[in-house]
Amino acid sequence: MTDIMHATDTRFPVTLLTGFLGAGKTTLLNAILSKGPAPKIAVIVNEFGEAGLDHDLIEAVDEDIILMQSGCLCCSMRGDLSRTLQDLVTRKHEGRVTFDRIVIETTGLADPVPVLQTFLIDPYLAENFRMDGVVTVVDAATGPDTLNRQFEAVSQVAMADLLVLSKTDLVPESASQAFDARLRSLNPTADILRADRGVVPTKALWDLSGLRHQARPEQAEAWLAPGADADPLCNLSGMAPAPSPAPTPRPHDERIGSASIVLDDPIPHAAFDLWLDTLILLRGPDILRVKGIVHLEGIETPFVFHGVQHLFDPPVPLHDWPGGDRTSRIVIIARDMTRSELVHSLDMLRARQPSEETRAQPV
Repeated sequence: MTDIMHATDTRFPVTLLTGFLGAGKTTLLNAILSKGPAPKIAVIVNEFGEAGLDHDLIEAVDEDIILMQSGCLCCSMRGDLSRTLQDLVTRKHEGRVTFDRIVIETTGLADPVPVLQTFLIDPYLAENFRMDGVVTVVDAATGPDTLNRQFEAVSQVAMADLLVLSKTDLVPESASQAFDARLRSLNPTADILRADRGVVPTKALWDLSGLRHQARPEQAEAWLAPGADADPLCNLSGMAPAPSPAPTPRPHDERIGSASIVLDDPIPHAAFDLWLDTLILLRGPDILRVKGIVHLEGIETPFVFHGVQHLFDPPVPLHDWPGGDRTSRIVIIARDMTRSELVHSLDMLRARQPSEETRAQPV
């Protein structure tokens, strides 16, 4: 984890657009593609089954759209996805297509984890592409029932960098607010953006990840605790007031747990490596996402790190970090781990930390 990427990153940004069946992904994609000439977007549409119905619904636009019909984007699709992206780059170099970024729309049944892992384990993809963010579309009208019935939908929410809440005009405001609270309980690090008839400010969908060299310190902090106007640490410390009454627990929701820690002093290398190695060894398959801003002893520059299960992106240094702030912030979102287990794991990072200056809290 102490190997840092080079200061320049010319890889193509990739946005993963997910959401359960009927949530409104295609409507949002149409809105994205109709928003003017920049940035130029290449779109990969995944369709499960023989007929590309979602593809047929996408309006004719200048962007290059590729349909993958060989199945759900999952482990069996990794080779197809890699070949598709390699072909895109080849066509770009030959001048046959132009694009600045890529959007991958998954089928509603897709688990985002294998797709994210593909960009880490495939050498060509890791060298030429970077995950810019996971955008999950959630239906305000049918979403609560979908989350009750389908754990895949719960996982999609928990994995998101941004949640786009669709069809809010179809439900009372009180129901929408209650659903907001439920979504925040599943994923406290993702911001929630309400779509207006499927339309959202396009710029809000890009540059979501704090794991990029162009990210400013405040953007890296927002990646851990959403809300541009809020204290970026309030959710991490557990001191933020709840935006609305806590939702009633559901069986699927209870399978998702999250916790965070804020450490005021730099972390010893050995303590950080031991904590991370132990977490991955014991519960790696259950880790949906672990991310943070970390200060290590003996290193002036903090770094951002991010992992999914047992695979991690190369850490990125934050060179413009304000002097004097040596605070580390780490968040874990996992499935089938209790909050007490998550907090106990984070307690390993307390080594050589003054006890009155540390805190590990459920997010």
